[in-house]
Amino acid sequence: MSTENIDKVNEDVEEIEGLGKDEDDSLGEYPIDTLLIRNETRTVHDVLRRIDKGAFVMDPDFQRDFIWSDDKQSKLIESVLMRIPLPVFYLGEDDQGRMIVVDGLQRLSTFDRFVKNKLRLKLSNQIDLDKKFFQDLSPKLQNRIEDCNLILYIIDSKVPERARLDIFERVNGGVPLTRQQMRNCLYNGKATRFLKSEAERELFKKATGRSLKNQSMRDREFVNRFCAFHLLPIEDYKDDMDDWLALALKKMNKLNEEDLHSLSLQFQNSLQNNYCLFRDHAFRKHTPGQNRRSVLNASLWDVMITGLAKYSHDQVQSHAEQLKNQYYKLINDEKFVWSITYGPNSPDRVRHRFEETQKMLEGVFNAYSS
Repeated sequence: MSTENIDKVNEDVEEIEGLGKDEDDSLGEYPIDTLLIRNETRTVHDVLRRIDKGAFVMDPDFQRDFIWSDDKQSKLIESVLMRIPLPVFYLGEDDQGRMIVVDGLQRLSTFDRFVKNKLRLKLSNQIDLDKKFFQDLSPKLQNRIEDCNLILYIIDSKVPERARLDIFERVNGGVPLTRQQMRNCLYNGKATRFLKSEAERELFKKATGRSLKNQSMRDREFVNRFCAFHLLPIEDYKDDMDDWLALALKKMNKLNEEDLHSLSLQFQNSLQNNYCLFRDHAFRKHTPGQNRRSVLNASLWDVMITGLAKYSHDQVQSHAEQLKNQYYKLINDEKFVWSITYGPNSPDRVRHRFEETQKMLEGVFNAYSS
């Protein structure tokens, strides 16, 4: 298959191997008292004031595009004016006390747009309201909008990471969000900007065969995985990939620009090294001379993208044949293959595949330097 044809593979149907299943959403393993969820009642005016102050996070990447039509937004405003009770809102509190909107983003955005006179009502059945902006309403109706009470359920920042994401998945009533999209909002800052920037580079897209969907932020998740396994000690991994990826984002948000630039260079260097060795088969289980491209393997990505980050491109080119030979031996090892395929997020399998990959790489480069 030519590179041009490979680039045209439908990313919606290509699977990804070695991810491990999403964590069980039963919540049964979490002690009841650790799931701290409180409820508050605030007016629309108070919430919009907090949004303007940055206390409520309305992140464009998390929101993606504002998808409600003017008709649907108008119906919401009409409901408030008719005093029809609204569904509750769910928010997640971050370490800085900011509120991340989990469920209700479209509704809050609608209130924000309407009160700021960016939405003209489309209510043909309501002559007194049709085609009016907020400023066109009587003071009585304006007060009815701003004084509307919203019931907020707030998930405490101390709730375990996996439990928080499980709760978010349960309560989100809008467009389903992936866990990386949730992380993107919860840890918004230098870290998430880094993931976005790296995922948009042509080298990243080429090395991953354009197999990672940007709509679901799967591409950023893979960058996140590199950062986690590159920055955090492997012995600290505790059987929770959600927590592991979140820890990396927290650490990255504290790094200075120089450190982030260095991290970017190491990432790009490793992408180039892997693509140089395996071309369209990079990060995929394959055999020498194989034409058909296998699916991208997340666990193989973890060990190879971090493993080749510390070697220069010249070093890798000089050892290309030895590296490929040893890689194919490793990919033939039953225990290693098991560690990147079945239950890949368990600590034993994570550590096994990293240890074996490190031994393989050190064996090649140490043999050369001796």
